[in-house]
Parts: sequence; structure tokens; C-alpha cells
Amino acid sequence: MAELQLQHEVEPQLLNGDDLNEEREDADTSESLKKKRRKKKRNKASAPAGTNEAEGDGDAGGVGDVRKQLEQQTLEDKEREEDGEEDGEEGENSAGKKKKKKKKKKGLKGQTDPPSVPICELYPNGDFPKGEECEYPPSKDGRSAAWRTTSEEKRALDMANEEMWSDFRQAAEAHRQVRSYVRSWIQPGMTMIDICEKLEDCSRRLIKENGLKAGLAFPTGCSINHCAAHYTPNAGDPTVLRYDDVCKIDFGTHINGRIIDCAFTVTFNPKYDRLLEAVRDATNTGIKFAGIDVRLCDVGETIQEVMESYEVEIDGKTYQVKPIRNLNGHSIGQYRIHSGKTVPIVKGGEATRMEEGEAYAIETFGSTGRGAVHDDMECSHYMKNFNVGHVPIRLPRAKHLLNVINENFGTLAFCRRWLDRLGESKYLMALKNLCDLGIIDPYPPLCDIKGSYTAQYEHTILLRPTYKEVVSRGDDY
Repeated sequence: MAELQLQHEVEPQLLNGDDLNEEREDADTSESLKKKRRKKKRNKASAPAGTNEAEGDGDAGGVGDVRKQLEQQTLEDKEREEDGEEDGEEGENSAGKKKKKKKKKKGLKGQTDPPSVPICELYPNGDFPKGEECEYPPSKDGRSAAWRTTSEEKRALDMANEEMWSDFRQAAEAHRQVRSYVRSWIQPGMTMIDICEKLEDCSRRLIKENGLKAGLAFPTGCSINHCAAHYTPNAGDPTVLRYDDVCKIDFGTHINGRIIDCAFTVTFNPKYDRLLEAVRDATNTGIKFAGIDVRLCDVGETIQEVMESYEVEIDGKTYQVKPIRNLNGHSIGQYRIHSGKTVPIVKGGEATRMEEGEAYAIETFGSTGRGAVHDDMECSHYMKNFNVGHVPIRLPRAKHLLNVINENFGTLAFCRRWLDRLGESKYLMALKNLCDLGIIDPYPPLCDIKGSYTAQYEHTILLRPTYKEVVSRGDDY
């Protein structure tokens, strides 16, 4: 409105004679019409506000004043919109500006149900939610690590790696939203193939899959009961999830090779609740004790102590919850899910120390069986050997398959279903040839004794210079 009033004041100076009078008359009539309209609206609005003030005193009078001001403000907004519609080109411009403002508000998207909006579009400024930030545990001599949070040097180092932390956080937010979605529909009677494909489709949308820059970090593990890890169904697998099953959902996302490795256990029968509680507590204990300069064997010892303190009663029989001693957590590198260091879940592991700037998957497995796993069942998980050099390949189909793997997965893990999805067929002989040559490593399912039950919980942690960040932490676990 300010621009409009200025024009009416300046234009008469440029006009002469009759034109000036006509212009003034038009302006006066339009202004008087607007004033009459405003008076009528204000009189209507002031009547109820006035009654409020008359009826009440003290606080009631204050409420009346506030209401009157609010009504006055809404009236003025409406008047501005009406003036914008009535006045020529100036009005069109102002209306156009209002439309632009509304579009900006719509630009801040919310997630749909089911989730379909990529995380990068939900947070267009790139400021992704942080995980749980924790102070590092005190050193063995009792010195606190709180100085790291205030040290200018450590803060500068932290900021220098902000782009890397941001990639982890984006992948973690996708993981949180996908697993929340999965929990809303997973139920007995579904086939394992349907569960995995529905989960992976959602994960691909939220991570905004883009070749090797963004996508799934490894196949969805959905190991059941005595099978602890590395099971995903191959094509034609008829396995169905049942009410009495204990299912470990282990899937990963990545941005620029920064991998989130995070897992949880799904049950429907409450008799397994104590088993899940034991493993979840052990994982959280491992996370609590992990930190810069902490020995990996010490983390394993604390995990074992907590897990073995639990007992679970299943179908009238009591079991001590045992950590699966030959399964471990691990350090995570760029495009490398297992990058060299292992985090044991029993005492007696290696005395190597965790270092600043590293990322770790802290995972624990509890079992009612022997507490040890072996290879069993048909293999579905494969991964290219990270350190393999040039190896001569004689079979043309094996050469072709390796090119497909390099282009689509690089050194990230994959499964046979994903090769099927890319249109590959009759590749089993070529895949075996690549495994025999040591170019591809097979990762068959890992199982405890039949009749036992195993559970898993896992989080990815970042050992930042200032804080330890449990980047995959959510409201669920």
C-alpha cells in the first residue's frame, strides 16, 4: 500500500489543467469508497470486542483487548488483499508477491505416508538431524574427557570434517524413517521376499538412489530364529514370517560411501521380550564404553558381562543369554563395511585402541543356543574384495558380471536378488568363478544350533574430535 500512496502524490505534479482535476476526482472517489468499507467492517468487529470489555474486568478486559487487536489485524490484511485486486498493474504485482511467499512456505516439505520424499528434499539446506551426542568416557586414570567439547582445536577439527558427518547424518535419517515405516506394516504371514523388497524400495526413494553416490549399503538381512546374520531370500524363496519367529532386520544406507549399519529385532510373541532387552542393553553398554583411545577388548568384556546377567524363560525352559562369541562389531570405512578393526562382544579380544575420526558399528548378538555360529544354508550375500588387484579372467560371462558389479556396487555388498533386478540371468557359474578367483567373497548365512533363538541390535557411532555421536540413534532404540 505504501507504494500505491506515493504514486497518487507524485502523479498530480506531472499533470496539467483538466487532466489534473479528473485525476484528483477519480482518486477522491476511490479513496472515499475504500474508507466507507473499512468503517463498516471496523464497526462490526468492534461490537463483540466492546461487549467483552464491558462484561469482564481485569483479565477479561485484557483478553478483550487482545481479541480486538487480532480482529483489527485480520481486517487490515483483508483490506490489503482487496486493494491489491482493485488497483491496476500495481495490484497485480503485489498479488504476485503474495503468491511467491505462499510458494516458499509450501517448499518446506513434510514426509508423506508411506514415506516417499527424499531426505535431501526434506532438509534442502543440508542441515540434517544429528544423532545422540555423548561425552567420551573418562580415561582409566579418572581424567574427564569434557575438555574436548570446549577445545578450540577440537572444534576446528570437527568443523573441518562437517561434510563427512553430514553425509552420515543424511543416511541415518533415511534409515530412521525407513525402519519406522517397516515397523508399521511388518506382520506374520508376509513372505520374506515381500518384506525385503518393500523395505528396499522405500529406502531407495528416501536416500534418492544415485549410482555409487547414494543408495543401499548392503542387502537387507532378515535372519530368522537360529540364523543370526547374512540371510536374505534369493528369488523363489517361499519362507514366510510366522508369529513365533525372532527376525533380525539389518539394512544399510550410504551417501558418498559413508555407511550407516544399523539393525533391530522384530518379534510378535511377548515371550521373547527378555531376550531382546538383554541384547539391546548389551549394545547400549558397548556404545557407552566405546571412545577414543579405548581398547577394543575392554568394550567386549563389558558387553559380555551385561548380556550374561540376563536369563530368559521360553516355553517353560530357562536359558542364560549368551553373546555369540564369533560375531563382532567393526570399524567402517568409505565404501568399506568392514574396514579392519573388530569390536568383540566377549572378553579376550585384541588390545587395539579406537582412534579419533573413526566410525564403528557397535552390534551385539544374544543366543539361547551354543553362543557360536557356523556357515549354513544357501548363500545370498556377496562382496568384492576391497584389496584385490588385477586378476586375469578367462570366462567372458565372468568378465561381464564383474563389470556389472563394479558399475553398480563397487566394493559394497550385494545379493542375487539385486543382480536379478538389473536384468542379469544365468550368472551363477560366472559368480562362482569370480569367488574361486578371490575377486568376490561369498558371505553365507551364519547360524547357531537349530531350535535356538538369536537377537541383534546395532548402531553406528562416530568418534568425532568433540563428541561421540550415536548417529543412527532414534526414538525406537
